[in-house]
Amino acid sequence: MASKSNTMTSGVLFVWLCLGLGLGLGLAWSSAEVPDPVPTPWPHQFHSILVMIANGTLQIIDLWYDWPNGRNFNIIQHQLGYVLYDLEWNNGTSFFYTLDSDRKCSSAQLEVGILRPNWLDGANYLGQRHADGFVCNVWEKVEFLTYYEDVLTKRPVLWVFYTGREAHVMTFEVGAVLEDAKWQAPPYCFNSATNHRQHRDLQPHFLPEFSMIHRSDSASASFLPEFSMIHSSDSASASSSG
Repeated sequence: MASKSNTMTSGVLFVWLCLGLGLGLGLAWSSAEVPDPVPTPWPHQFHSILVMIANGTLQIIDLWYDWPNGRNFNIIQHQLGYVLYDLEWNNGTSFFYTLDSDRKCSSAQLEVGILRPNWLDGANYLGQRHADGFVCNVWEKVEFLTYYEDVLTKRPVLWVFYTGREAHVMTFEVGAVLEDAKWQAPPYCFNSATNHRQHRDLQPHFLPEFSMIHRSDSASASFLPEFSMIHSSDSASASSSG
C-alpha cells in the first residue's frame, strides 16, 4: 500500500514539475523581444488605382510605377472635370500637362527623382488598425504620412497625409508595365519656354499633393504637396546611407 502511495506521489510531483516547466518556458517566450514588422518594399514595377479624398473633393489616380526605367506616372482624373498627366523621371524632370483642346503643359526640374522602392525604411510602427475593411499594420513616415498595409497580403491599403488627404488603394497589380509610347510627353511640352511660362498655372492650380515637388523649391512653397516632404526625407536618408 505504501509503495502504491509513493508511486502516486511521484506521479503528481512529475505532473506539477512539467506544468511548472511549461509555464516558465511560456513566460520566457512571452517576455522575449518581438521585433516590430517593417513595411514591404514597393515592387519595382506596378500599376495601382487610387481614390483620393480631401476636403470633400474626389480624384482617381491611375498610378504607374517603373523603378527599373526610372519613371513614375500619375494620371489624375478630377471628379466631373479635367485629366492631369503628371509624368516624373528619375533625373528630376517632371511634366504636368493636359491632352484636351487647351493643350497646356508645364515642366519642372527637381533636385530629386522618383521614390525608391524602399522609401518607407525607418518608418515608425504604430501597431495594427482596421482600414477599409482590412486588418492593417500601420507606420508613420516622418510625421507626414501614415501608411496602412494589409497584414495578410502585404499590399498597401491606405495612405493618410498630414493634411488629412487620404489615398485609398483600389487595385494593386504587381509587375504591370505601361507601354513605352505612353510615357512620352506631348510635342507642345517642348515647343518653347514661352509656352511653359504661359502655363505655369498648371503647377499651383492643378497639381495635387501626390505630385513630388521638392520642399526646398521656394517657388512652389504656396502649393507644397504632402508627398514632397516624404520624398525629401527619403532622399536625405539615401544620401546618408551612401
